[in-house]
Amino acid sequence: MQKGDIVQNFVLKNSEGKDHSLLDITSEGKALILFFPLAFSTVCTDEMCTVKDNMKLYNSLNANVTAISIDSFFTLREFKKTYNLNFTMLSDFNKQVSKQFGVLYDDYFGMKGVAKRAAFVINSENKVEYAEILEDSGNMPDFKAIRKALTL
Repeated sequence: MQKGDIVQNFVLKNSEGKDHSLLDITSEGKALILFFPLAFSTVCTDEMCTVKDNMKLYNSLNANVTAISIDSFFTLREFKKTYNLNFTMLSDFNKQVSKQFGVLYDDYFGMKGVAKRAAFVINSENKVEYAEILEDSGNMPDFKAIRKALTL
C-alpha cells in the first residue's frame, strides 16, 4: 500500500470482539492506522503509549486513530486495559488486512506472518495520503510526518 492507493473496505474485531470496518474508521474524516507487531512487547508498548499521550492532538486534527496487530482481540483487550489506551484496537488475527496493506514479515524471530510496524493516513474516500512501512521493528513511525499529513 502506497500513497495514492485506494484501500478496500475491511471488517475486523475490535478489542471487545465487535466488528469494526474501515468505513467506521474513515466515516468522520481522516484516519491514522498504525500496524504494530505484538502487544506487550517493549517498542509496541512505547509506541501505543506515545499515541495515547498525544490523543488531544489527534482529536484536534479530527483524526480517528486505530491500531491493528495480529494478536487476538482477547490479547488486545488486556493490552488496552493494562495501558489505558484510549483509541480503537483491531485484531487482524487471520492476517487478511496486513496482507492487503503489504505489511507482513515472512519471518519475525521465527514467527511467520507478524505485522510490521507501519503507519497510514487514509482520507474519507479511503485514499492513502501517507504511508510508512518500517522494516526494523525497533524503530518508531515518524510522528512529525504523520502530524503533517493529518493537517493537509
